[in-house]
Amino acid sequence: MKALVVITGRGLGGDAVIAYNVISGLEAEGVQCELALDESAPGILFKKKGYAWHKISIPQAGGHAATKLSSIKAAFRMFTATFKVRRLINKLDVDFVVGIIGGGAIVASVGAKLSGKSCACICCTPLDMKVCPKFNHCIILPEYHLFREKNLPENLSKTNYPLNDDVDSGNPEIALEKLKEIPLFDENKKTILFSSGSSLFKGMIETVSNFSNYTDEYNLLLVGHPLHDEYMDLIDQDKIIYLGFVDWLNHLYKFIDLAVLTDDGVMVAELTACRIPIVTITHVKWGRYHNMAANFEGAILESSIGDANENITKAFENYDSLKENANKYSGELLATKANLAKKIIDICGK
Repeated sequence: MKALVVITGRGLGGDAVIAYNVISGLEAEGVQCELALDESAPGILFKKKGYAWHKISIPQAGGHAATKLSSIKAAFRMFTATFKVRRLINKLDVDFVVGIIGGGAIVASVGAKLSGKSCACICCTPLDMKVCPKFNHCIILPEYHLFREKNLPENLSKTNYPLNDDVDSGNPEIALEKLKEIPLFDENKKTILFSSGSSLFKGMIETVSNFSNYTDEYNLLLVGHPLHDEYMDLIDQDKIIYLGFVDWLNHLYKFIDLAVLTDDGVMVAELTACRIPIVTITHVKWGRYHNMAANFEGAILESSIGDANENITKAFENYDSLKENANKYSGELLATKANLAKKIIDICGK
């Protein structure tokens, strides 16, 4: 079997991680995957993994941050883009199509319909959920509110985030050796990881900065590329260990004591799978709120930026309970990639 996987975004953030894990899961089931990204996407993750891709047009409205104006503009570009995808589908003669989030999902849905091919889409934004279910089966990620519904229409199902195979196999000693090279790191202190994903948002910098002024009891690690260059000036590197982009996260996950994350994205699932207690900071990304704590009940404490100091302290006070509850979800999360690949094949084979 051969599939075309149409991927939104730049090929380097959370959408790319989800897409890569969908692809590797399908390949493990014997599916040959062709990749398509927007012509402007650098595709850094896929390049590192040794994949080539087809360059097409994948308009984006801004995901959860989409406005009415950006959605209208994307809709006009989408019309041309879907016909380009149809030509690619016919040229490659694939058996089915998979769309990954936002514009990638929408282009895949409409292009597959025009080509008479089966399609399954991974969805989590208001716009892809408005469009894609009209054309094919959609699999909802935890960010979207319908994920918490028990009864869904026949053309909708849900999945946790598919995770890397090595996410739970890191070596804490490797992380320790790397951190010991940093003068500010103290191996006698507990360590907290702060992150808003591949992009570092101002709200997460504010959160770690406030906590660094609240106590010096912990090693405070901050990861991600600043969304704007000027954000670097907000990071006090005399108190905060800024790591930037980290390609040894699986080792870091096995070393840290607590994670402070935004309430969205694959890192919440990754760290829950690694049995690490989490504090999620709400409304950091464009004011969005996803209630991720409800998906992993008892393993996550939810907080605003203003209450983060108290809730991080509370997490350590209730550490054993949070860790025990995270352990309940770990096995299911680690099995998600294989189960999702089988689900997609089953959907597209109907």
